[in-house]
Amino acid sequence: MIFKPCLSGAHGEEWQVHGGGFYHIRKYLVAPETMPEHLTWFKWESYATWMSGAALLMVVYWAGGELYLIDQTKSDLALWQGILISAGSLAFGWIIYDWLCKNGLKESPTLLMVILFVLLVAMGWGYNQVFTGRATLLHLGAFTATIMSANVFFIIIPNQKIVVADLMAGRAPDPKYGKIAKLRSTHNNYLTLPVIFLMLSNHYPLAFASEYNWVIAGLVFLMGVTIRHYFNTKHARGGNPIWTWPATIILFILIMWISTLPLQHEPTEDAALSERQQIFAQADGFDAAQDIILGRCSMCHAAEPVYDGIRIAPKHVHLETTYDITAMANAIYLQSGVTHAMPPANVTWMEDSERAAIVKWYRNAMQDMPLRLALN
Repeated sequence: MIFKPCLSGAHGEEWQVHGGGFYHIRKYLVAPETMPEHLTWFKWESYATWMSGAALLMVVYWAGGELYLIDQTKSDLALWQGILISAGSLAFGWIIYDWLCKNGLKESPTLLMVILFVLLVAMGWGYNQVFTGRATLLHLGAFTATIMSANVFFIIIPNQKIVVADLMAGRAPDPKYGKIAKLRSTHNNYLTLPVIFLMLSNHYPLAFASEYNWVIAGLVFLMGVTIRHYFNTKHARGGNPIWTWPATIILFILIMWISTLPLQHEPTEDAALSERQQIFAQADGFDAAQDIILGRCSMCHAAEPVYDGIRIAPKHVHLETTYDITAMANAIYLQSGVTHAMPPANVTWMEDSERAAIVKWYRNAMQDMPLRLALN
């Protein structure tokens, strides 16, 4: 293939073959000499992705928060408090990131990326102190996606509109607007692959159900950097950074190893029950519900599952002790009482009367909850 020199003012160009046609793309860091008649603005893809993701987050993790958002074994928060943390953290992430970009670090892009990586890992750890593993990775993805879409909405598109206005008015555009937009666009470029994984992470229990899920997420961000660096460098004809291949493979092997590590903080029968757990344990119907759960659920949800084909308890949820059962009371009620989600395909033949007993126990405890907590 023969490449012609770039036209005056163009930073780079690319000839592509796709779908039976040829495409000639040129990139201008600031702007072309004259304004074209028609511009295609690449913004709605970002906006639509964020808005649809936000809607799904509200439906699944806010409306279904008792099951998917709050992990009662980690924090004794009300659902409304979890929702506030969920929404507030997304705004917090953008404010901190935007402040970092505008206060000196824009001249040190590598240092800025390192600080952004530390911020993302810290947020993953923080989410894991409150939320379920599933919600932890999903919110870290939403946190990152919010930064990316806000970059487009608040920085990239407004700066490009300033350049377009200058061109239409016959003024020479100020290069600083293109430089600022390029910095944010570079960040979006390197964050794209990790965000895709995090948004799909609820399909991978070995990732989200590990107590080290925030570490796994951090390694995924690093993998995104190594993969993107390889293709960015190659496409810019700046070389062939083969070192990114072994680096990515090593990171992936680390993720596989960490995802299969045993839990380090398994509760035992002697573990102290929280006030909420004590109420569940003392509620009318608990003994009957516990027998049902031990008979229908614990063959899979155990430190050493006995159900054929199950090596690790699904989502690392154990239902063997009073501590286990009272800690997971909300999930048990929703999964096996109100719905037939568990056992899957009802493989252990849980009877309707047994599901009714679980519902009765849970509701008895919830009726006692306000008074008991008030007295304590």
